[in-house]
Amino acid sequence: MSAVLHLNPPTRAEHIGSLLRPAKLIAKRTDYEANKCSAEELRVVEDESIPAVVKLQQEVGVKTITDGEYRRGAFYQGIFEKLEGMTIMPTRQCGSSSYIPYVAIFKAMGLTEYTSIYCTGKIKRAKGVHTEDFKFLKELVAPEDVKFLKVTICGPTWMHLRHGPEYTYNHSVYKTDAEYFADLIKAYREEIDELYQLGCRHIQFDDPTFSFFCAESMIDGMREAGVNHEALLSMYIDVYNDILKDRPADLTVGVHTCRGNYKGMHYTEGSLDRIAEKFFRDLQVDVYYLEYDTERSGGLEPLRYLPTNKVVVLGLVTSKSEKLEDIASLKKRVEEAAEIISQGHPKRSKVEALNQLCLSPQCGFASVFEGNPISEEGERSKLELVVAAAKQIWQ
Repeated sequence: MSAVLHLNPPTRAEHIGSLLRPAKLIAKRTDYEANKCSAEELRVVEDESIPAVVKLQQEVGVKTITDGEYRRGAFYQGIFEKLEGMTIMPTRQCGSSSYIPYVAIFKAMGLTEYTSIYCTGKIKRAKGVHTEDFKFLKELVAPEDVKFLKVTICGPTWMHLRHGPEYTYNHSVYKTDAEYFADLIKAYREEIDELYQLGCRHIQFDDPTFSFFCAESMIDGMREAGVNHEALLSMYIDVYNDILKDRPADLTVGVHTCRGNYKGMHYTEGSLDRIAEKFFRDLQVDVYYLEYDTERSGGLEPLRYLPTNKVVVLGLVTSKSEKLEDIASLKKRVEEAAEIISQGHPKRSKVEALNQLCLSPQCGFASVFEGNPISEEGERSKLELVVAAAKQIWQ
């Protein structure tokens, strides 16, 4: 991987991707989920709504532009639903993996079934997944700003962690995880390649999986279930690395990992310390988008493992409430992070460490289409705060 920092994008003031939907789009998506309108009717409202959310990002001064994930009901939707070989299961048992933080919460709420995906045939990418959405977004910005557009994609490990090797795929189709992931990796590589050919230079994987490995409850549950959590984490990192192998040098790839954001609710807690060395040194991405808005994420100390050629976007501004952080506190925490990185492995100057940092909200404002408990004015204020703080910190 290139030793050059990929800072342009991301710019110093970043955001995670999802933004609050307007009331009209929420209503239409609700109708769609209830089978009261067609996908075509929903898309018309999406097309009408996306230009405004692009304008919002431009007005507040955020250069990294997304479509707000307006075409999704939830952040993880997209690629699994559109690949051949994947079957949507409207009512699927939560399964035996109750140690997964959100599954445990679902079960505590009395929810025993949910919509999910089951691999019933050979995986194949017969058509683009996010490519048409990217083409639409390109038309809304100036040609020189296309390089700042960001596409967010659900991580490749999402369904496998949810269901485990026994229930992720039909064993008459794939006998092993290696066979399953080989075809899934190929599909992801094809999607990324076409996005790149269309002009995309910034991809973010959304994958809470890594933060779940920081939760004591999940590790304890895996031990009881006889799951080798260390081997599983290593396998997931290898999957990412195989997807990203030989990618173009000017393609910036990041991974966002948070502890849950369902209408403002989180699922899990735990410091990155448990996985930090593997996460920062072995996972071959350029950027880490990390949640750091509350104590549930642990301290900044795990950043000592950050290599010299990678960037961390510190999610210090919460997207879960209206309360506005103050710039002085944000500056203090960024300085603390830079100090930890400078004294890490290997050591570097504090100036160099500060150059490896950016600032953002800790998560999106609408990981599910209904959104977080925050107003549109609050969302705008949070984004403006990130931009203003970044200007002061990095001059």
